[in-house]
Amino acid sequence: MRKPRVLLLSEGFGTGHTQAAHALASGIKKVSPHVHSRVIELGKFLNPTMAPLILSAYRKTLTVQPKLVSLLYRTQYNKSLNGFTKLALHRIFYTQTAQVVSQLKPDAVICTHPFPNAVISRLKRQGLNIPLYTLVTDYDVHATWINPEVNKYLVSTPQVKALLEIRGVEPSRIQITGIPVHPDFWEAGDKVSLRQEMGLQNMPTALLMGGGWGLSFDEEHMKTLTSWADRVQLLFCLGSNEKMIAKLKEMSCFQHPNIRILGYTREVSKLMDVSDVLITKPGGMTCTEALAKGLPMLFVPPLPGQEEENCEYFVQAGYGQIIHSSDVITNRFKHLCEQIYAPREAESQLKAVHKPGNKNTYDPTCCAQAVHDLLFPATAEVTSAPKERFTAGIGATSLSGTRIPF
Repeated sequence: MRKPRVLLLSEGFGTGHTQAAHALASGIKKVSPHVHSRVIELGKFLNPTMAPLILSAYRKTLTVQPKLVSLLYRTQYNKSLNGFTKLALHRIFYTQTAQVVSQLKPDAVICTHPFPNAVISRLKRQGLNIPLYTLVTDYDVHATWINPEVNKYLVSTPQVKALLEIRGVEPSRIQITGIPVHPDFWEAGDKVSLRQEMGLQNMPTALLMGGGWGLSFDEEHMKTLTSWADRVQLLFCLGSNEKMIAKLKEMSCFQHPNIRILGYTREVSKLMDVSDVLITKPGGMTCTEALAKGLPMLFVPPLPGQEEENCEYFVQAGYGQIIHSSDVITNRFKHLCEQIYAPREAESQLKAVHKPGNKNTYDPTCCAQAVHDLLFPATAEVTSAPKERFTAGIGATSLSGTRIPF
C-alpha cells in the first residue's frame, strides 16, 4: 500500500518558519511512522540564485531600517495579499510549483509561511484538488496568512483563533494546536547528568540565544552578563552570526571558564535542559521550545512585527520579562543565586501550562496529532490509491526534466 505523503512548504525569511515545518515533519513521523513528510523552502528550491539575494536584502533591511519594517507590517496588518501580488509571486518566483506538487503527489500540503500559502491557494482556485493546511508560526496572525482556499488553520492560541474569526474565517476551519516543536523538546532531560555529559559546571546557568541569525546585545548588557560569570554559567548560542562569535571570542571579559560561545548547534534541547533561564529575542519557535521545557525567559527588545506580538503574549502570560535595562538581568541572576539551587520558582508556573484541564495547556504533541487526525479521520479508511489531483489545465510535466524524490 502506498504510504501517505505530506508536503510542507516554507520560506527562509528568518529561521522560524522552516524550523516549524521541520519540527512538524519530525512530530508527524513520531506520531505516524508510516507517513512520509518532505520540507521545502519553495522560493529557494525554485530560484536557488535569486532567493538568497532577496533574503539577504530582507535581513539587511530588518537590521538597518527596523522602523520601516514595522511601518510596513502595521499598515498591511489587516490586508490580505491582493490578486496582483499573488499573480506576481506566482509568475516571478513560483511558476513551477504545480510541477513540484505534481511530481511529489502529496496527500496534503501544509504551509508555514504566507507566500507558499498564497501560491497553493491560487493553484486550488485553478483546480488543484488537495487539502491545504496552514500552520501560523507566531502568537499573532497577519492578514497575509488568510486565503479562502485553506481547509484548516493550525494556530498557537485562542487569541489567534479569535483574530482569524474577526477577519471572517469560519471557526470550523481553525484548530488550536500550539506551535509544533521537535520531539526532542517533548520531554525534559536530567539537568545534572546532562551538565556532566556536556562538561558544564553544576551551577546556576543562563542560556543566551538569538535564533538562526544570532543574538544582538549592547555593550552595557554584555558587561552585566559577564560580571556574573563567577556565579552564573553563561552559554551563548549565536547561530550563524559569525561576526558576533568572532567579536566575543576576542573580548577579554569572555575569556572565562564559565562562559561558552557556540555557533549553530543541534543540541538546543539539551542546552535548554541544563539551563535555569533563557535570554533571547522573542521568536515564536524559540519561545515555544522554552515553553515546552518549562524554562523562564528574558527578552531582548523585539524586532518589529511578529516578534513584538510574541513578546507581548509571553510577558502577559507570565512566562517572560523584557530586558528594559541591565537591572532586569541583575535581579534575575541574583534571584537564581539566592535560591542556592532550589527548584526554579518560575518553573512551577510554566509547567502548569502542561496540566490537563488548564485552558492554556500547551501539549507539544498536539499539532502532529492534529495533522494525523486530518489525514485519517476516524470515520475514513486510508486508501491505497490517491485521487487524481490536477484538473483545469494544470500540467503534470516534470520540473526541468528531473524527478524530485520525496
